[in-house]
Amino acid sequence: MSNEDMLARLIAQAEGSGCEMVTLRAIVEEACDLGAARVLDRMGLSDPSAHQDLTELRELLRAWRDAKASAWKAAIEWVVRLALAGLLFGIAVRHGFWDLVK
Repeated sequence: MSNEDMLARLIAQAEGSGCEMVTLRAIVEEACDLGAARVLDRMGLSDPSAHQDLTELRELLRAWRDAKASAWKAAIEWVVRLALAGLLFGIAVRHGFWDLVK
């Protein structure tokens, strides 16, 4: 049973025993706000500068991903260049151009 189902059953049970729906919804909303605040506090994100911290972390992560992608691209380019240079060298040796260089 999911949390949503459990919450719906509890609300239905409380309503059936005489509690008003408005009161139940207010209790649930307050419980959600309290839980969210507790989670943010445990994660260290309850201070006023938390939004700026998360923005900076996202920028840092984006920069890391861009740098990683650039490094992979550069590495692949170098591997292709080395393979082409080796192929060109092999062709030169096979056709006797190596003797001309000596």
